[in-house]
Amino acid sequence: MNTQQAQQVVPPMHDELILVVKRELLFKGQEVWHGLKTADIEETIFCIDQHKEFLPRSVMEQDTRYKQIIPYLVFMHENRYFLMQRQSKTTEQRLKNKYSMGIGGHINQEDMTSNSIIDWAKREFHEEISYAGNYTVEVLGMLNDDSNAVGEVHLGLVLLLHGDSADIVVKSELKSGVLLSLEDAEFYYPNMESWTQIVYHALQAK
Repeated sequence: MNTQQAQQVVPPMHDELILVVKRELLFKGQEVWHGLKTADIEETIFCIDQHKEFLPRSVMEQDTRYKQIIPYLVFMHENRYFLMQRQSKTTEQRLKNKYSMGIGGHINQEDMTSNSIIDWAKREFHEEISYAGNYTVEVLGMLNDDSNAVGEVHLGLVLLLHGDSADIVVKSELKSGVLLSLEDAEFYYPNMESWTQIVYHALQAK
């Protein structure tokens, strides 16, 4: 399927148009990295802003020429991290029952009320989570993992949220969550999604 064909596909009525960027533009002139990249983040964010497109999610899930841009927010309070479990009825069946530290999801065109990708990410956080406290945002890096079918079509912007309250819960009935130290979270490591495993190692190294 070429780019023109992808743009001409008429999505189902319930389908959504999501933010994507061509893979060749994101990795232009550099080797495709695996894991969490902490250098040249502003350059990647600029590329996303300049070359963003909004195409049907059902098409993009199968088109490896594009990367879906996903804010991946990790919440921390007093050295404990919010670990969620995706339930069996989750929308993304390839991740069902997996454990995740990443809060967030796809960015729709209507989500973009400013030019700041950090603002888009914050919006995703508040859509997914009930949290009344304050937090500061630390950019951890850009996450890429082409080792599996899910990762091959996604690129994560990983943000660490430093919260001042432990009063945090997941809104969706399809997920549950709990605050755990990295040591306690290690028990769930074998059943973590690959992105969370990568982030887990990065947090250990901090």
